[in-house]
Amino acid sequence: MSDLLADAKAELYRADPDDFMSRRAELVALARGAGDTAAAKQIGALRKPTRSAWVVNRLVRTDPEVTTRLADLAAELREAGPSMDGGRIRELTAARARLVDELTRQAFDDLPAPPAAVREEVTATLDAALADPEVAANLGTLVRAAHWAGFGLAGNRQGAPAPAPPAAKTRKPAPAEPSAERERRHREKIMEAERAVAEADRAADAANAAEQHLADTVRRLEAELAQARQQLAEARRQAYRAESQQRRAGETLSRLRG
Repeated sequence: MSDLLADAKAELYRADPDDFMSRRAELVALARGAGDTAAAKQIGALRKPTRSAWVVNRLVRTDPEVTTRLADLAAELREAGPSMDGGRIRELTAARARLVDELTRQAFDDLPAPPAAVREEVTATLDAALADPEVAANLGTLVRAAHWAGFGLAGNRQGAPAPAPPAAKTRKPAPAEPSAERERRHREKIMEAERAVAEADRAADAANAAEQHLADTVRRLEAELAQARQQLAEARRQAYRAESQQRRAGETLSRLRG
Protein backbone atom coordinates (compact mmCIF):
# COMPACT_ATOMS: atom_id res chain seq x y z
CA MET A 1 0.00 0.00 0.00
CA SER A 2 1.37 3.41 -1.00
CA ASP A 3 1.88 6.13 1.59
CA LEU A 4 -0.72 8.28 -0.17
CA LEU A 5 -3.34 5.54 0.10
CA ALA A 6 -2.50 4.73 3.72
CA ASP A 7 -2.61 8.41 4.68
CA ALA A 8 -5.92 8.85 2.86
CA LYS A 9 -7.46 5.89 4.66
CA ALA A 10 -6.23 7.16 8.03
CA GLU A 11 -7.72 10.60 7.40
CA LEU A 12 -10.98 9.61 5.74
CA TYR A 13 -11.97 6.90 8.22
CA ARG A 14 -11.08 9.02 11.23
CA ALA A 15 -12.78 12.24 10.08
CA ASP A 16 -16.52 12.88 10.29
CA PRO A 17 -18.31 10.94 7.52
CA ASP A 18 -20.26 14.07 6.55
CA ASP A 19 -16.98 15.40 5.10
CA PHE A 20 -15.97 12.09 3.49
CA MET A 21 -17.03 12.68 -0.12
CA SER A 22 -15.58 16.17 -0.51
CA ARG A 23 -12.31 15.27 1.19
CA ARG A 24 -11.96 12.06 -0.82
CA ALA A 25 -12.21 14.10 -4.03
CA GLU A 26 -9.48 16.43 -2.76
CA LEU A 27 -7.21 13.49 -1.88
CA VAL A 28 -7.78 11.90 -5.29
CA ALA A 29 -6.73 15.18 -6.91
CA LEU A 30 -3.63 15.36 -4.70
CA ALA A 31 -2.62 11.82 -5.63
CA ARG A 32 -3.04 12.56 -9.33
CA GLY A 33 -1.04 15.75 -8.92
CA ALA A 34 1.72 13.68 -7.31
CA GLY A 35 1.73 11.40 -10.36
CA ASP A 36 0.42 8.35 -8.44
CA THR A 37 -2.52 7.36 -10.61
CA ALA A 38 -2.83 3.94 -8.95
CA ALA A 39 -3.23 5.51 -5.53
CA ALA A 40 -5.69 8.05 -6.94
CA LYS A 41 -7.84 5.23 -8.31
CA GLN A 42 -7.74 3.30 -5.04
CA ILE A 43 -8.56 6.40 -2.98
CA GLY A 44 -11.48 7.14 -5.26
CA ALA A 45 -12.81 3.62 -4.62
CA LEU A 46 -12.85 4.05 -0.84
CA ARG A 47 -16.42 3.85 0.46
CA LYS A 48 -18.06 6.22 2.88
CA PRO A 49 -18.67 4.62 6.31
CA THR A 50 -22.00 4.65 8.10
CA ARG A 51 -22.15 6.65 11.34
CA SER A 52 -21.81 3.55 13.52
CA ALA A 53 -18.89 2.19 11.46
CA TRP A 54 -17.17 5.57 11.71
CA VAL A 55 -17.53 5.55 15.51
CA VAL A 56 -15.72 2.19 15.67
CA ASN A 57 -13.06 3.27 13.14
CA ARG A 58 -12.44 6.44 15.11
CA LEU A 59 -12.16 4.49 18.37
CA VAL A 60 -9.48 2.08 17.12
CA ARG A 61 -7.54 4.82 15.32
CA THR A 62 -7.57 7.06 18.39
CA ASP A 63 -6.61 4.28 20.83
CA PRO A 64 -4.43 1.52 19.30
CA GLU A 65 -4.80 -0.51 22.52
CA VAL A 66 -8.40 -1.26 21.54
CA THR A 67 -7.43 -3.68 18.77
CA THR A 68 -4.86 -5.32 21.05
CA ARG A 69 -7.42 -5.89 23.80
CA LEU A 70 -9.93 -7.31 21.34
CA ALA A 71 -7.34 -9.59 19.75
CA ASP A 72 -6.11 -10.90 23.11
CA LEU A 73 -9.60 -11.76 24.32
CA ALA A 74 -10.55 -13.24 20.94
CA ALA A 75 -7.57 -15.60 21.22
CA GLU A 76 -8.69 -16.69 24.69
CA LEU A 77 -12.24 -17.25 23.43
CA ARG A 78 -11.03 -19.43 20.55
CA GLU A 79 -8.83 -21.49 22.87
CA ALA A 80 -11.60 -22.04 25.40
CA GLY A 81 -14.29 -22.97 22.89
CA PRO A 82 -13.26 -26.58 22.16
CA SER A 83 -12.60 -27.37 25.81
CA MET A 84 -16.26 -26.92 26.80
CA ASP A 85 -15.09 -26.02 30.32
CA GLY A 86 -18.26 -24.52 31.78
CA GLY A 87 -16.50 -22.41 34.38
CA ARG A 88 -13.99 -21.01 31.92
CA ILE A 89 -16.71 -20.33 29.35
CA ARG A 90 -18.77 -18.39 31.89
CA GLU A 91 -15.70 -16.41 32.92
CA LEU A 92 -14.82 -15.48 29.34
CA THR A 93 -18.43 -14.75 28.44
CA ALA A 94 -18.57 -12.23 31.28
CA ALA A 95 -15.19 -10.77 30.22
CA ARG A 96 -16.50 -10.43 26.67
CA ALA A 97 -19.60 -8.53 27.82
CA ARG A 98 -17.53 -6.24 30.06
CA LEU A 99 -15.01 -5.40 27.33
CA VAL A 100 -17.67 -4.68 24.71
CA ASP A 101 -19.62 -2.46 27.12
CA GLU A 102 -16.46 -0.62 28.20
CA LEU A 103 -15.31 0.02 24.63
CA THR A 104 -18.79 1.14 23.60
CA ARG A 105 -18.80 3.73 26.38
CA GLN A 106 -15.28 4.82 25.41
CA ALA A 107 -16.31 5.21 21.77
CA PHE A 108 -18.96 7.77 22.70
CA ASP A 109 -17.08 9.52 25.52
CA ASP A 110 -16.46 12.76 23.62
CA LEU A 111 -19.36 12.53 21.18
CA PRO A 112 -22.93 13.80 21.48
CA ALA A 113 -25.43 11.27 22.84
CA PRO A 114 -26.10 8.92 19.91
CA PRO A 115 -29.42 7.42 18.78
CA ALA A 116 -30.07 4.03 20.36
CA ALA A 117 -29.72 2.30 16.98
CA VAL A 118 -26.20 3.69 16.46
CA ARG A 119 -25.08 2.63 19.93
CA GLU A 120 -26.50 -0.86 19.37
CA GLU A 121 -24.67 -1.17 16.04
CA VAL A 122 -21.37 -0.11 17.63
CA THR A 123 -21.86 -2.71 20.37
CA ALA A 124 -22.71 -5.39 17.80
CA THR A 125 -19.64 -4.52 15.70
CA LEU A 126 -17.25 -4.74 18.65
CA ASP A 127 -18.83 -8.05 19.64
CA ALA A 128 -18.47 -9.33 16.08
CA ALA A 129 -14.78 -8.35 16.07
CA LEU A 130 -14.23 -10.83 18.92
CA ALA A 131 -15.73 -13.69 16.95
CA ASP A 132 -14.97 -12.92 13.30
CA PRO A 133 -11.32 -12.40 12.26
CA GLU A 134 -12.46 -10.67 9.07
CA VAL A 135 -14.27 -7.99 11.05
CA ALA A 136 -11.26 -7.63 13.34
CA ALA A 137 -8.94 -7.22 10.33
CA ASN A 138 -11.08 -4.39 8.95
CA LEU A 139 -11.29 -2.37 12.15
CA GLY A 140 -10.30 1.17 11.24
CA THR A 141 -11.68 0.99 7.69
CA LEU A 142 -15.16 -0.44 8.28
CA VAL A 143 -17.87 0.91 5.99
CA ARG A 144 -20.85 -0.57 7.83
CA ALA A 145 -21.71 -2.12 11.17
CA ALA A 146 -20.98 -5.83 11.56
CA HIS A 147 -23.17 -8.43 13.20
CA TRP A 148 -22.00 -11.87 14.24
CA ALA A 149 -24.60 -14.48 13.35
CA GLY A 150 -22.81 -17.45 14.87
CA PHE A 151 -23.10 -19.17 18.23
CA GLY A 152 -20.82 -19.93 21.12
CA LEU A 153 -17.83 -17.92 22.22
CA ALA A 154 -16.09 -17.46 18.87
CA GLY A 155 -16.79 -18.27 15.27
CA ASN A 156 -14.99 -18.94 12.04
CA ARG A 157 -13.83 -16.38 9.50
CA GLN A 158 -17.32 -15.64 8.21
CA GLY A 159 -18.84 -15.30 11.65
CA ALA A 160 -20.88 -18.47 11.23
CA PRO A 161 -20.69 -21.60 13.37
CA ALA A 162 -17.55 -23.61 12.78
CA PRO A 163 -18.16 -26.30 10.19
CA ALA A 164 -18.21 -29.90 11.24
CA PRO A 165 -15.10 -31.96 10.44
CA PRO A 166 -15.16 -33.36 6.90
CA ALA A 167 -16.79 -36.74 6.64
CA ALA A 168 -14.54 -39.75 6.24
CA LYS A 169 -14.35 -41.29 2.81
CA THR A 170 -15.80 -44.52 4.12
CA ARG A 171 -19.49 -44.54 5.04
CA LYS A 172 -20.13 -44.30 8.76
CA PRO A 173 -22.27 -46.98 10.30
CA ALA A 174 -25.92 -45.99 10.63
CA PRO A 175 -25.99 -46.35 14.46
CA ALA A 176 -23.49 -43.44 14.79
CA GLU A 177 -26.01 -40.90 13.43
CA PRO A 178 -28.24 -40.68 16.54
CA SER A 179 -25.15 -40.09 18.69
CA ALA A 180 -23.97 -37.27 16.42
CA GLU A 181 -27.44 -35.75 16.52
CA ARG A 182 -27.43 -35.84 20.33
CA GLU A 183 -24.01 -34.19 20.38
CA ARG A 184 -25.24 -31.47 18.01
CA ARG A 185 -28.27 -30.76 20.17
CA HIS A 186 -26.03 -30.69 23.24
CA ARG A 187 -23.73 -28.13 21.61
CA GLU A 188 -26.72 -26.00 20.64
CA LYS A 189 -27.98 -26.04 24.23
CA ILE A 190 -24.54 -24.96 25.46
CA MET A 191 -24.49 -22.12 22.93
CA GLU A 192 -27.98 -21.00 24.00
CA ALA A 193 -26.87 -21.09 27.62
CA GLU A 194 -23.81 -18.96 26.79
CA ARG A 195 -26.03 -16.33 25.17
CA ALA A 196 -28.34 -16.39 28.18
CA VAL A 197 -25.38 -15.94 30.52
CA ALA A 198 -24.08 -12.99 28.49
CA GLU A 199 -27.52 -11.33 28.49
CA ALA A 200 -27.91 -11.98 32.21
CA ASP A 201 -24.48 -10.46 32.88
CA ARG A 202 -25.39 -7.33 30.94
CA ALA A 203 -28.73 -7.09 32.73
CA ALA A 204 -27.05 -7.57 36.10
CA ASP A 205 -24.47 -4.89 35.36
CA ALA A 206 -27.21 -2.46 34.33
CA ALA A 207 -29.30 -3.30 37.41
CA ASN A 208 -26.29 -2.88 39.72
CA ALA A 209 -25.48 0.49 38.16
CA ALA A 210 -29.11 1.61 38.55
CA GLU A 211 -29.16 0.40 42.15
CA GLN A 212 -25.96 2.28 42.95
CA HIS A 213 -27.30 5.44 41.33
CA LEU A 214 -30.56 5.24 43.30
CA ALA A 215 -28.70 4.48 46.53
CA ASP A 216 -26.53 7.57 46.00
CA THR A 217 -29.66 9.62 45.30
CA VAL A 218 -31.34 8.34 48.47
CA ARG A 219 -28.27 9.16 50.58
CA ARG A 220 -28.15 12.66 49.11
CA LEU A 221 -31.84 13.25 49.72
CA GLU A 222 -31.60 11.90 53.26
CA ALA A 223 -28.72 14.29 53.98
CA GLU A 224 -30.71 17.18 52.52
CA LEU A 225 -33.76 16.16 54.58
CA ALA A 226 -31.71 16.03 57.79
CA GLN A 227 -30.29 19.48 57.04
CA ALA A 228 -33.79 20.82 56.25
CA ARG A 229 -35.10 19.45 59.56
CA GLN A 230 -32.31 21.21 61.44
CA GLN A 231 -33.09 24.44 59.61
CA LEU A 232 -36.82 24.03 60.40
CA ALA A 233 -36.11 23.47 64.07
CA GLU A 234 -33.91 26.57 64.19
CA ALA A 235 -36.56 28.60 62.34
CA ARG A 236 -39.18 27.49 64.87
CA ARG A 237 -36.93 28.53 67.77
CA GLN A 238 -36.37 31.93 66.20
CA ALA A 239 -40.11 32.34 65.58
CA TYR A 240 -40.86 31.45 69.21
CA ARG A 241 -38.30 33.97 70.47
CA ALA A 242 -39.67 36.63 68.11
CA GLU A 243 -43.23 35.98 69.31
CA SER A 244 -42.10 36.20 72.96
CA GLN A 245 -40.34 39.49 72.31
CA GLN A 246 -43.41 40.76 70.48
CA ARG A 247 -45.66 39.84 73.39
CA ARG A 248 -43.38 41.43 76.01
CA ALA A 249 -43.06 44.60 73.94
CA GLY A 250 -46.86 44.80 73.68
CA GLU A 251 -47.29 44.38 77.40
CA THR A 252 -44.71 47.10 78.09
CA LEU A 253 -46.45 49.45 75.69
CA SER A 254 -49.82 48.77 77.35
CA ARG A 255 -48.42 49.57 80.80
CA LEU A 256 -46.87 52.81 79.60
CA ARG A 257 -50.08 53.93 78.00
CA GLY A 258 -52.12 53.04 81.10
